[in-house]
Amino acid sequence: MNVVECRTLAKLPGLAHGFFGRSGGVSEGIFASLNCGLGSSDDAEHVRENRERAGRRLGVSGDRVLTAYQIHSADAVVVNQTWARGSQPKADAMVTRERNIALGILAADCAPVLFADAGARVIGAAHAGWKGAIMGVVEAAVVAMEQLGATRSRIVAAVGPCISQESYEVGEEFRARFVAADLVNAAFFVPGKRAGHWQFDLPTYVGHRLAKLGLEAVSLPRRCTYANDAEYFSFRRTTHRGEPDYGRNLSAIVLTP
Repeated sequence: MNVVECRTLAKLPGLAHGFFGRSGGVSEGIFASLNCGLGSSDDAEHVRENRERAGRRLGVSGDRVLTAYQIHSADAVVVNQTWARGSQPKADAMVTRERNIALGILAADCAPVLFADAGARVIGAAHAGWKGAIMGVVEAAVVAMEQLGATRSRIVAAVGPCISQESYEVGEEFRARFVAADLVNAAFFVPGKRAGHWQFDLPTYVGHRLAKLGLEAVSLPRRCTYANDAEYFSFRRTTHRGEPDYGRNLSAIVLTP
């Protein structure tokens, strides 16, 4: 099982976390093997078993690994209890102070972000695709954590594996939207290989948004989901290959007893 941990998060007491890759599960074909996406067309029993395996790695059962119905928004919710499949809230950030509830993010190129204030015993998780990032999803997660008693100067944030700048080609309209929002955002684009195209640095942009919040520490990823076929699922890679569907990588954090 391919699980990456952030060293800074790993040093904090009373929690477990992991950025899971695609190995170590039971799914087959294009979903091989640790597909944790409930919304994929993979065999539902395979997905359940994969989530169970990921849960065991975190010290909880699979039904306590919670993922929201992600809609590329800046919406954050407080999690006080588990929910059944089909009743999950529509949101892209979750926070909790409950033990043994793993907050999970599903992604396949978007940036998963895990948060923790170990002193206040408050954790969070956010799904930061470009839409959610520019709308403020990481800021919403931090505000929601503060409402549960966290202090932002004690919060540690870790951005997990996502698509790298080298693999993320976008058009001129995409760049224009970011530059219109803030001229500083021009720094996250370099000219693409094709005329009229640009390469967007999603992880550094998300890291920039996090850095402005005054957190204790921010960690950025070193792995690209698109470029590492054997390690991670990638929506963009699937699209380029013309495949019918794709698996989802799970990233999760949980407060332990």
